[in-house]
Amino acid sequence: MATPRSLILQEAAIISFLLFCIGLQLKVVCFLQPDTPLDETYLGFTLEATEFSPAQEYDYIIVGGGTAGCPLAATLSEKYSVLLLERGGVANLDPNIQYENNSLTTLLIANNKDSPAQNFISEDGIPNSRGRVLGGSSMINFGFYSRADDYFYQNSGIEWDNSEVERAYEWVENSIVTRPNHLGQWQESTLNALLQSGVNPANGFTLDHVQGTKISGSTFDDSGRRHGAVELLNKANLGNLKVVVHATVGRVIFSTSESLAASGVTYHDSNGRSHEVHVRKYGEVILSAGALGSPQLLLVSGLGPVSYLSSMKIPVVRDHPFIGQFMADNPRSSVNLLVPQTLLDVGVRVVGITKSGPYIESTAVPRLTLPINFIPSFGSLIPPLNLSIVIIGGKVIRPLSTGSLHLLSASDVTISPSVRFNYYSHTEDILQCGNAVEVLRKVLDTQAMEEYKFSNIFGGKDFKYIGPSIPEDPSDMESIATFCRESLSTFWHIHGGCLVNKVVDSHLKVIGVDSLRVVDASTFFNSPGTNPQATLMMLGRYIGVEMLKERATN
Repeated sequence: MATPRSLILQEAAIISFLLFCIGLQLKVVCFLQPDTPLDETYLGFTLEATEFSPAQEYDYIIVGGGTAGCPLAATLSEKYSVLLLERGGVANLDPNIQYENNSLTTLLIANNKDSPAQNFISEDGIPNSRGRVLGGSSMINFGFYSRADDYFYQNSGIEWDNSEVERAYEWVENSIVTRPNHLGQWQESTLNALLQSGVNPANGFTLDHVQGTKISGSTFDDSGRRHGAVELLNKANLGNLKVVVHATVGRVIFSTSESLAASGVTYHDSNGRSHEVHVRKYGEVILSAGALGSPQLLLVSGLGPVSYLSSMKIPVVRDHPFIGQFMADNPRSSVNLLVPQTLLDVGVRVVGITKSGPYIESTAVPRLTLPINFIPSFGSLIPPLNLSIVIIGGKVIRPLSTGSLHLLSASDVTISPSVRFNYYSHTEDILQCGNAVEVLRKVLDTQAMEEYKFSNIFGGKDFKYIGPSIPEDPSDMESIATFCRESLSTFWHIHGGCLVNKVVDSHLKVIGVDSLRVVDASTFFNSPGTNPQATLMMLGRYIGVEMLKERATN
């Protein structure tokens, strides 16, 4: 039995925590408490497609249970029946998904069959991955959580209600976002190096996008457990939501009885059995299948450029010339260092938002027995047992270089489309990479980085690079451009393909088609903030709330 003194201490701790939350109410209602157990309530209404008998109609059918799809489904279920179809499975028991120390392994073992991360190589030759699991890419990323920048809101083309945006962020943050209690060794060194290199001011902890160096939130708690978008499903009205996994949507069904409108979808289960489901009057089909999946599904369903669809022998439902266009991926040019010690803090907690444009992030790499294919020149190198590898990367923001997506199959959506991003095809992107290189040069020249050098035979100390090193002459733009291209890899922040004002309108409704929306990163003309997952989860909640209001009004 608790003593009066212990009860008083407990009550004092609770009051202190509530006061802390109230003090933050203008920014964040409250953070997920450290070491909060995983909430797997959603498993109670999640079914395998082979065991699910769909109803004839639903108010809303959402294709893709990912970073935006999960909060969207939970929100719409507050008032209406929702069917959420996810092509991947549930990864609640996968230690590579659950724990931060194993998070890199998920990307390394990705395949084209059934892994939570699906790997692909762009036509540019750069390895990449996308989510194929309930919770989407929020379940395979490094967990960094930071809100969007002002430029994104002002230029996205989406109609924003700022107060609702704030509430949507808070709705996410009080469920799955942790404020780090402390920084590990490498993240502390990254913080100090950024500040010593002039990436000022020191902003401490903040979720907001502000110039300088900051610590941000994470969807990994302090015990290293992941809390992804899948846990936002726990906020649903359980009686109104059905989540079906291993359900691969093949196409959107259209009705032309009055005006052109989406009326349902076809999907197949893991046994290959086909199913057809429809939406009720005033209902909608919503694509949240990601920057590759949503444009792919629109194209195979007959929306796209007439000449292209005809060449693929796809019956044309409506001419939509910009579907699959303006595909972009933010280039990452990095230095990769072998360091003379073992670093245990895998993950990202710190970012430098520079005056010159690029964002700087870094992570330590645990000892692995697999080659890391997204570090150029890494090959099959495995570091000695007592040493670690660190990656310090510069992200080119708002790249002007864009490309397009092309189907490799006109009917089989399990065959991923081909995509070209045309990295660094625009001179401005190379110049911005040059700015990142200059920041990386200054970071490596700080006192905070000295302990990560090796002693040489001349009595000095040097870094041990894996892959290209920073060009010696900061004025040699040809060498800098070569470094940018040789060190090129991805931040996995793919976007485009269904842009606002080209494919969808300011409410994300597909232009010229009733009852059809796209709610995911394919609608973004640039990746929001330093890392997009916060904005995508906010977007799912935000659009869901706006749809509830819109339907109530109408």
